[in-house]
Amino acid sequence: MNPDLDRLQPYPFQKLAELKAGITPPGDREHIALSIGEPGHPAPAFIAEALSSHLHGLARYPLTRGEDALREVIAAWAARRFDLPADSLDPARHVLPVNGTREALFALAQCVVDRTRRPLVVMPNPFYQIYEGAALLAGAEPHYLNLTARNRFLPDLEAVPASMWARCQLLYLCSPGNPGGAVMDETSLRHAIELAERHDFVIAADECYSEIHFPGSTPPPGLLGAAARMGNSGYRRCVVFHSLSKRSNVPGLRSGFVAGDAGILERFHLYRTYHGCSMAPPTQAASRAAWSDETHVEENRRLYARKFDAMLEILGEVLNVQRPDAGFYLWPETPVDDDRFARELFARENVTVLPGSYLSRSTDGTNPGANRVRMALVAPLDECIEAAGRIRRFMETL
Repeated sequence: MNPDLDRLQPYPFQKLAELKAGITPPGDREHIALSIGEPGHPAPAFIAEALSSHLHGLARYPLTRGEDALREVIAAWAARRFDLPADSLDPARHVLPVNGTREALFALAQCVVDRTRRPLVVMPNPFYQIYEGAALLAGAEPHYLNLTARNRFLPDLEAVPASMWARCQLLYLCSPGNPGGAVMDETSLRHAIELAERHDFVIAADECYSEIHFPGSTPPPGLLGAAARMGNSGYRRCVVFHSLSKRSNVPGLRSGFVAGDAGILERFHLYRTYHGCSMAPPTQAASRAAWSDETHVEENRRLYARKFDAMLEILGEVLNVQRPDAGFYLWPETPVDDDRFARELFARENVTVLPGSYLSRSTDGTNPGANRVRMALVAPLDECIEAAGRIRRFMETL
């Protein structure tokens, strides 16, 4: 067996299940899950129709690169969304469809990390656990950048010593962040690219929450746009990840894309041809439809904004909680240990939240997720309001 498998940590939801084991919550109220970031808004009908009307595509093997038409739609969307120079994002060279970004975020590390050189993979902390697992199974050492209220839940790249950057082969960024919802500005993204050029590493920018922002707000900037506006129109060392799961409420479609440095993507394509992960033709058709429409995305934002308004009005007086820059999570402080808070909230009110310490690693004796919980505002509005009322009632008993 691969010995690196023994380096993997338990997944947060495994730990959460163990935390709740043996507890019987009140039977007079329905369970409300705010723990998993699984969009609960209805999947757009036109996406389902595109999927079902292309089932004849199941009769043929798909290409790992995906169909030209899908890559063209993706390139056009990215160019519009991030204001890229005309024709700088070549669909044939700079874009690869993927079966959800979870697979791609993991696989990229296996492709770019050279385990013979004491590799380091730098990542935010808290983080999406795929970053850490990808680093460990690639034979690298994770280096964690603590995200706290003090640094506004943004990675402090200046805190990484030059000796660490010298070993870094891959930097994971997540903007808007999970769970804090902070957005890196373009100046910070440009600085990351400058560091990558200076120290010879690749940036993997997880931008899966980029389309979940507040109506009327400035859309979060992206790594490709930052690269282009600093003269890096070839997107050297830059790879971005986008998904339809959050943007279009179709997590079960397992559809996203990777875009950026053509040289990296060519090698990544080679890796993926052996990995056997080409996207099914009906899924590609549904994805073309989704990336071609913005109306449903705008409605999605309005639905989340209403839930943020309602929950913050109810919880603002009893919890230290702020509206995030973007995304669909609340990241409040807890007056007691986060695992105790989550366990007792479930036991008393039948509401599940995720302890923040489960999303983080302790560094220098400090866990930046401790005494916080993640609340995913994915349930319908009425359930979110009900959950907020129960949490407020629970807070008044502590």
